[in-house]
Amino acid sequence: MSSSTNNQGIHSAKLLCLALLITLGACSQEAAETPAQTAASSASNISTATQASIPVTDADLANAANDAEEWLSYGRDYGETRFSPLDQINDSNVDQLGLAWSYDTGSFRGLEATPLMHDGVMYATTSWSIVFAVDARTGEELWRYDPQVDRSTGWKACCDVVNRGVAMYEGKIFAGIIDGRLVALDAATGEEVWSIITVDQSKPMTITGAPRIAEGKVLIGNGGAELGARGYVTAYNADDGSEAWRFWVVPGNPADGFENPDMEFAATTWAGEWWEAGGGGNSWDSIIYDPELRLVYVGTGNGSPWSHEIRSNGIGDNLYLSSIVALNVDDGRVVWHYQTTPGDNFDYTAVQPLMFADIPLNGVLRKVIMQAPKNGFFYVLDRETGDLIYADPYAQVTWATGVDLESGRPNETPQARYDNAISFLTPGPSGAHNWHPMSFNPNTGLLYVPTMQGGAFPYSISEDYEYESAGWNLGIGLGTQVGKAVRPDDEYAEGTGPVYDSPGVLLAWDPATRSPRWVVEYPFTINGGTLSTAGNLVFQGGADGLFRAYSADNGDLLWEADLGVGIMAAPMTYELDGIQYVSVLVGWGGSSGLIGPNGSGAYKPEGRLWTFQLNGGEIIPVEGQPLPELTAIPFDDDPAVLAHGVDMYTTHCMLCHGAGGASGGALADLRYAAPATYDIIQNIVREGAFGGRGMPNLGHLVSEEDVDAVKNWLLSERASLME
Repeated sequence: MSSSTNNQGIHSAKLLCLALLITLGACSQEAAETPAQTAASSASNISTATQASIPVTDADLANAANDAEEWLSYGRDYGETRFSPLDQINDSNVDQLGLAWSYDTGSFRGLEATPLMHDGVMYATTSWSIVFAVDARTGEELWRYDPQVDRSTGWKACCDVVNRGVAMYEGKIFAGIIDGRLVALDAATGEEVWSIITVDQSKPMTITGAPRIAEGKVLIGNGGAELGARGYVTAYNADDGSEAWRFWVVPGNPADGFENPDMEFAATTWAGEWWEAGGGGNSWDSIIYDPELRLVYVGTGNGSPWSHEIRSNGIGDNLYLSSIVALNVDDGRVVWHYQTTPGDNFDYTAVQPLMFADIPLNGVLRKVIMQAPKNGFFYVLDRETGDLIYADPYAQVTWATGVDLESGRPNETPQARYDNAISFLTPGPSGAHNWHPMSFNPNTGLLYVPTMQGGAFPYSISEDYEYESAGWNLGIGLGTQVGKAVRPDDEYAEGTGPVYDSPGVLLAWDPATRSPRWVVEYPFTINGGTLSTAGNLVFQGGADGLFRAYSADNGDLLWEADLGVGIMAAPMTYELDGIQYVSVLVGWGGSSGLIGPNGSGAYKPEGRLWTFQLNGGEIIPVEGQPLPELTAIPFDDDPAVLAHGVDMYTTHCMLCHGAGGASGGALADLRYAAPATYDIIQNIVREGAFGGRGMPNLGHLVSEEDVDAVKNWLLSERASLME
């Protein structure tokens, strides 16, 4: 790893699947590509130059909103507003930003973390849950911790082996590990203090989210709904890692008894034998804490399988799926809940960022909690009671015409319950907003939401669904079943909400007027999280590799820098020695980096942590690796073989290696594989020869004939590139 400083300153028939694939991701993972991943599991390169010496306390976290200089938790303050009071960098001088320093992470996969900064030290994570600390003034590496994740387990991560960051408390750094561990590290040295396993590692469960701290407890959830997991959130005591409590999102098998009355009540909203496929509900991201009310708010995930008909015989709301749940911080019991999508039929998770603030509504200052989940409605709730204040569409919605304010339930359109026909619905399973953090500026009164306007997705029930213990359990047919009727345009086009002219927008939403104030349109669907500051600025990175600053009040573009590779993570800002800095992790990957193109055009560039200051140095973009020269390889061009090959590729390979054979850049583009790789493709796919690189053994899913067909289809695509 290194730092540099400047102290002066598809196949066309398969396009139907693309919206789904932006949500899903890495079934196979590539080889480790950084020296740190072969190093010892403990920290290294410990520097005495700058180390955190003052432990972060509960009082510090509670006062974080008023502490302009530091960034102490994932969303900066307990409300996770991602607003900084710093204004040295502002709308009059942001065009003078230059490079302060940069740090090469050694990662060639997705980078999604928001760095933390305390006492002159910055902490962040890379892919494969590697944690590092650097001097926040210079970017010099202080220590690095590699949890030594078994790369062969990477297939359990639906959407790349990413990590969104760490938590800090009482001299420790806490990190969730992709294989289901939670570790506590010494903040000064990176040495492991304790490590616990939070999941049943025999099941396809992962951790990608950042831990949160509440009253001396470390809170962490997990992922795995699509692969058949039962979700939960656990609180561990920060001092020794002992379990304090666990909130199960969905009930288990009634024959085994219920963990508590909350689960007994939830079971009344389910039918059939839902527990056979786990039920889902995994809370893989948003968890926040209100110390005044002493409530932990959890956003919960989608059902497993997606199809409500298959999952629960089409009966019941299926609590606590796709819900905002308020828990007692002492015991994890449910205080109130609000379900955004009852009987979720669409993968409309409510795991998207939660945020609370006190805002004026109808002339009254209200304590609210806000969310823009996948389903396309922006929700504002009373955070004390869970009462719905309003829910308005912030993007095009065709699965519902609105939300009834008395019952709190959506008014579903007729096509929402796809039964004997294909329903083309918006949003698709990628949602109108996903995990990418939004921010709230109290000076403008606006929220800045990375919003997506994808095409209508074809939902239909799978006609041949069978549960697979280690496979994707969606229960939908991707709209390809022969004999199914397609609903006419005039039926599925009904809906509500703004329709944008581009696939991705930066939306400035006014929660007081319940409407957009302004939007910035992007040519790409997936773009990074946002940061807002008292300098009347909003920062956001794009899939095209451009890091931009906008005027917070009107959306005018004030500055941009080409960083060379697509940006997913949210920026942060801090101040040291009277100098304000802005930092962002840059590295393309995640679900979009596996299946969708890197908008910057770079192929497999190394991820980097960039930090900027006024009157800094020159910004030189990251350079990607060139694609290899192609040589012709003979193949069987029988149309039947090629048709079977593309079907098998779409089913088993595309989620990781890209639509139409074209890699998104995070993993290998198989069309460019060396001839020797094709010679051993049976060993790779059906015998696990590349297991150490993260490629799973698919021998239980595909035959030799299937693999040969995929090989021939890929070689046909390779040949077309050479024409």
